[in-house]
Amino acid sequence: MNPSHPTHGPYPSLLRYAAVIVAASALVACGNPSARPSAEPAGKPSTKAPGASDPRGLALKEAAAPAAPTAAPAAATAAPAAPAAPPSPPPIMAFEDAVQFAANNLFAKADLPVNRGIGDRYPLVIDPLVDGNSGVQSTATQTMETRISALVKSSFPKFELKPFNSENLVRGPLLFIGTFTPVDMEGKNAGPREWYRVCLALVDLRSGLIISKGFARASPQGIDHTPTAFFLDSPAWAPDPATQGYVKTCQGTKASDPINPVYLDRVFAAAQINEGMQAYSAGRYDEALDIYRGVLRGGAGDQLRVHNGIYLSSWKLGRRDEAMKAFAKLVDFGLGQNRLGIKFLFRPGSTQFWSDKEINGPYDLWLRQIATTAAQRSSCVEVSGHTSRTGSEPINDRLSLMRAQHISQRLASDAPQLRPRLVSIGKGWHENIIGIGTDDSRDILDRRVEFRVSPCSAATS
Repeated sequence: MNPSHPTHGPYPSLLRYAAVIVAASALVACGNPSARPSAEPAGKPSTKAPGASDPRGLALKEAAAPAAPTAAPAAATAAPAAPAAPPSPPPIMAFEDAVQFAANNLFAKADLPVNRGIGDRYPLVIDPLVDGNSGVQSTATQTMETRISALVKSSFPKFELKPFNSENLVRGPLLFIGTFTPVDMEGKNAGPREWYRVCLALVDLRSGLIISKGFARASPQGIDHTPTAFFLDSPAWAPDPATQGYVKTCQGTKASDPINPVYLDRVFAAAQINEGMQAYSAGRYDEALDIYRGVLRGGAGDQLRVHNGIYLSSWKLGRRDEAMKAFAKLVDFGLGQNRLGIKFLFRPGSTQFWSDKEINGPYDLWLRQIATTAAQRSSCVEVSGHTSRTGSEPINDRLSLMRAQHISQRLASDAPQLRPRLVSIGKGWHENIIGIGTDDSRDILDRRVEFRVSPCSAATS
């Protein structure tokens, strides 16, 4: 519990893997066994004997002179074939090898649409890759995108990379997406994280279908999971349907499945949001603010990244009133999703905030706004503290409870009518989103304070 400052051609070695596991990898639905292709795909011709359910066939059989059967039909006596064993997952590889392996597999087996290229090439855009649990972009996901872009240019000349923007999307290119997710040894988001799931998808915006998938498992050694500047600075986290649609398109799916409809509906907004994040990361806050305002005015603008972007850009420009209006919308959005995480930074082992005014400066404003918004509702509010996966479990459980109680007290002092409707809970590390246990800026989201609403009878029982 000692967080750091929060603002901080194919590889030859892969050839030995390909012959053994490329077919198996093609069937793995990025860690979701229920999404693997069935043994009898939809659309396969029926294997029933002709006339088996046809009255005309039955009449012809009855009219024929019966013959004494000498043996049961072969089809009736043949034992059903044993189901094929599920394919083994690829081995855990070094990060660079895993990215290369998954991308090679995806591009090599892509069932490309006919007569859709420009000349002999297919336009391809990359919607930036994200962490599959949080939706956050990181140094690692940016590195993946860089390596995949280099692979396309060197080994797959039939694809022509284009920037991810509205101008290119309107032409209906192929779209590349991907997630990079730390998981436990069983591939779940529960225990200590042991490896990273690399899940890639190639989708066709015109048909609305996934046309290829790629999967690999990466070792955690040498991976930098630090969030990019925009995500590191963002004060709030909540489940966002647009980001969840991106992740659901990539994970638990197979080629020929449809693109998640929420993601497909908001992909043009995603391109504009990406331009805003690039402007913010480059310090062009006026430009970023204009972009986020424009997205908000559109029909798909009610998104976590948009509200965070307006808050961050306005705060950087010294426009406190506009920043707090955006923060109010963040609170409304998160409580509307029934899960609002705020990244308060505490002193190690303490319920007191980090003493640096550059860090805790806006905390009083945040708390006042959360209290005001929550007080306007009739629901009870569960305030839960969370910690990174380091140190003793009982100590983390107790510390997270104490921090939740401290935040509840602060809310009640700002809105006394809220006091009887507050419930404090300590979750320790049991609901980690990142879960890598580094206790620094890489897993700062795991040390959030979370707010959920529920009917008071349920919350206080």
